Parts: sequence; structure tokens; C-alpha cells
Amino acid sequence: MSRILIIGGGHNGLVCAFYLAKAGHKVTVLEKRDVVGGAAVTEEFHPGFRNSAASYTVSLLNPKVIADLDLHRHGLKIVEREISNFLPTEDGRYLKVGHGLTKSEIAKFSNRDAEAYDAYAAELDMLADLLRGEILETPPNATSGRGLFAALPELWRAGKLGRKIAKLPLAQQQKVIDIFTKSAGDYLDGWFESAPIKAILGFDGVVGNYASPYAPGSAYVLLHHCFGEVNGKKGIWGHAIGGMGAITQAMAKAAVEAGATIRTGTGIKRLLTGKFGVTGVETETGEVIEADAIASSLNPHLLFTRLVAPEALPPEFLTHMQNWKSGSGTFRMNVALKELPSFTCLPGKERAQHHTGGIVIAPSLQYMEQAYFDARMQGWSNNPIVEVLIPSTLDDSLAPKGQHVASLFCQHVAPTLPDGKSWDDYREKVADVMIATVDKHAPGFKKSVIARQIHSPLDLERKFGLIGGDIFHGALGLDQIYSARPMLGFANYRAPIKGLYMCGSGTHPGGGVTGAPGHNAAREMLKDLP
Repeated sequence: MSRILIIGGGHNGLVCAFYLAKAGHKVTVLEKRDVVGGAAVTEEFHPGFRNSAASYTVSLLNPKVIADLDLHRHGLKIVEREISNFLPTEDGRYLKVGHGLTKSEIAKFSNRDAEAYDAYAAELDMLADLLRGEILETPPNATSGRGLFAALPELWRAGKLGRKIAKLPLAQQQKVIDIFTKSAGDYLDGWFESAPIKAILGFDGVVGNYASPYAPGSAYVLLHHCFGEVNGKKGIWGHAIGGMGAITQAMAKAAVEAGATIRTGTGIKRLLTGKFGVTGVETETGEVIEADAIASSLNPHLLFTRLVAPEALPPEFLTHMQNWKSGSGTFRMNVALKELPSFTCLPGKERAQHHTGGIVIAPSLQYMEQAYFDARMQGWSNNPIVEVLIPSTLDDSLAPKGQHVASLFCQHVAPTLPDGKSWDDYREKVADVMIATVDKHAPGFKKSVIARQIHSPLDLERKFGLIGGDIFHGALGLDQIYSARPMLGFANYRAPIKGLYMCGSGTHPGGGVTGAPGHNAAREMLKDLP
């Protein structure tokens, strides 16, 4: 039995802890905050009003993780949105997506696009299924100078994926290349002609991605958001009753039941290493906790530049981690509402289907691109991208009767403001911009706001360890995915220090509340541990 420390009690840390404890190891989770869950937590931000504080919707949570941890027995209940998304358009109309409505809704704008949609959806499903099979697999790990014996397992892994792709018709192989290399905008331009259709589909290409929808590689980000399912239904988005904290509270119960210990209020000052690898940690209070192995669910940049002594790392690895790209252009808000918003394009304050979906304020790809350009120049856009989600329409435990809570996921904003400005000085001003943006499409929204919780990129970093506000623990660019996540040669969840492992979203398959990195890291650790 090994003594194992998990640094960070976010969802991946808890998942990793569960599998290790279930295998009989002595596992202790160390969480800096007073509550576990990382960015997947529910908070009361105004008396009687609760909401998911950062991560705010369910789809990517892996079915195997749900089943293995028996999360439903531990209290998790996930309900589906009545539609996936709702998009007000520039000409006063609207577009609904999901639950059998998409094709007929598209036909309101373009018959040609409606006819193309089935083929588009089939292609995206094919690509998602291909990559979905890799989510719970360890990527091929680049090797150098370690001999044929060390390289053979990695060549086999690479060959498995290669064989899957090789079995596809040549035209579909080209689509695999396209989705990894093209921009979301170029990919969608090849399918559709109408701006609203491209906007609602292309929105996934910029979520958590500080880039133009026409930036190469953003098509993969779009696909990344299509991996999910809810209650066995692919491509569906849902809500965890009680907010995202219900997921991590259920995970914590599963981990403790398996034998893990969870300590909150325990920040880590530094990792301790010796001649033969990690020996433990020193907490912020000076306590030394010994360990045979350590798994970190932190952003790799945070782990390797702040907690590990530089001399303990290979110089090229340290340089790579110092330059690890983070910052997702996200400004996250929660608001308490007196009433539901009434949209100019679809009036009415009584609960309706569109109130349950993700309401996307971003009428075209060009609008999204300009929001990115503005943020690069001045730190934020005066015409930002805002997704409004009102989970209290599906979960009456979150707000007093007749009132509501809404999540506002806002982009683009600069992870670090230009000219040395601080987000602490501009967070309220930018929050006003986000509220005003929604008010343009739903007059009276601003007046209905009772209270608001604001998380600028700096707030997200300080509170949740999301460097630059990066919701993925590192950008999902071609240089930071699969075998290159977090670096070539270290994609197998093992750090360059013996006994130190990575189990967070900075490893494959990346960000989102999936549980997959925690699952995969635990499997690799169990191969090594006595």
C-alpha cells in the first residue's frame, strides 16, 4: 500500500483519488479552499440565490466515470435542457437548436442550409465518435534514446489510432485533417451560407478559446465540445440539480467511501523531492506530509513554476512549462433576477422553452471575430459574446420562488489587461458592459438584476487556480493537445520527477468537467505503484 497525495480537490483530483483508494492505497486529497470541487462548485452569492460559480453546465462528464463512482447513488441527478441553444439574430428573429428543432429552425433562414445540416451533423458525429474512443486512452508518448523496448508500447498506441483512421474512406480521412487544422469559421463556411446558423454552431469554437473563430485550430475546439452526452444521449447539454457542486460533492462521497481522506483548507507551499523522486509536500502552514507518490490536478504552469524547485526539473521541460499557453478570454458572472428576461425577438416573462437553453448573444462569426480583436486592443469588447444560462428554470432549488439565477459566460476579454492595468479596477465596468449587452436583446434585463457575482480572469486565477482565467488549464491548440499535452514525452501523466504525476485538465483529453484525466492518470499510476 502506497501513501499518495492528491494536490487539488477539483473533479479530476477526486476521480483520481477514488480509483487509487479503491485499489487499496492510502490516499489523501489536499485542497486549498474550504470546499472541494475546484471550479465545479455551487455557491450562494446572494441570500437565497445559489448557482454554479465557474463551470456551469453538464455534457462532457464521462459515462464510465459516472458509473464507476456510482455518482447517482451519491446524489447526482442530471436533467436535460429543453433545447440546446437559442440565438437572437440581428434582424429581430431567432434560431433554436436541439431536440429535433434544428433543421426546421435553420430553414427559416436558408433552405439550402437546412438541406445541408443532416450531412454536417453526420460528419461531426463521425469525427466525435472517432475521437471519443480516445478520451479514456493514454496518448502515444514520444520517446527518444530509450531503445526499441521502451518505444514499442507507444508505437502500438499510435498504430491503434492510425489504423482507425486508415479504415475510413479517403474523403473522411481528409475530414479528420480538416477538423484538426482548419478554423471553425472556414469549416462552417464550407457547409453553410447563413450567418445565424454559422454563429450558433461556431460558438463552440470560441468557448474557452481566446481566439478568432477564424483562427486555425478552432475547428478542433468546436469538436471538443461535441464529445459529450447526458443520460445516454449524445450531443445533449444538461444541468446537475443543485448546480455543478452536486457533481463534485457526489465525487467526494465516492472517494471517501472508497477509503480516501479529504483535507480542505490545506494549501501547498512546495513539493519536497529527494535523490529518488518526490518525498512529500510542505503546506502553507509549514506542515510536512510525506508521500510515496503525488498526483497534481493543478494547471501544469502553476505546478511546475510555483510548487516545484527549478533545479528538480530538466531545463527544457521547465522552459516549456514557463511558456505553457493559458488564458481563455473568459469573464464569468452570476446574477440574481427578479424575473425571467423577455426578448425582443420572442417576448414573454413566463417560463418558456428558450429560457432553458443556452442563450447566445453573438449573431455572426464576424461579430465574434471583432469581439476578439477588440479584446486584444483594449482588454475587452464593447460588443462581447455572452451566453446566458438560466438553470433555475430547470432547478427550483437555486432561487426563491418566482425569481431566478442566471450564469453569464462572457467573451472576449484579455487574460491580462494591456498597459499594466489591473482587472481589480475594471471588473465592475466590464460587468456593466456584459449586462448591457443582454439588455439590448432583452430590454428590462438590467433592471431585473438584484445582485451579481463577478469573476474576472484575475478572480478566476486567484480563486480557482485558473491561470489567466483559463477554463481548460491550458489552451487547446495543436501544440497542446493529445501527445503534446502538456509536452511531448510527458503525455502519459508522468512528470519528469519520479513519483510525481499529473491528473488535471492540463493533460489529455483536456478541459471541461469530464473526469477523464483523473481516470487515466490513476490507471497509469496503478501500473507503477507497488
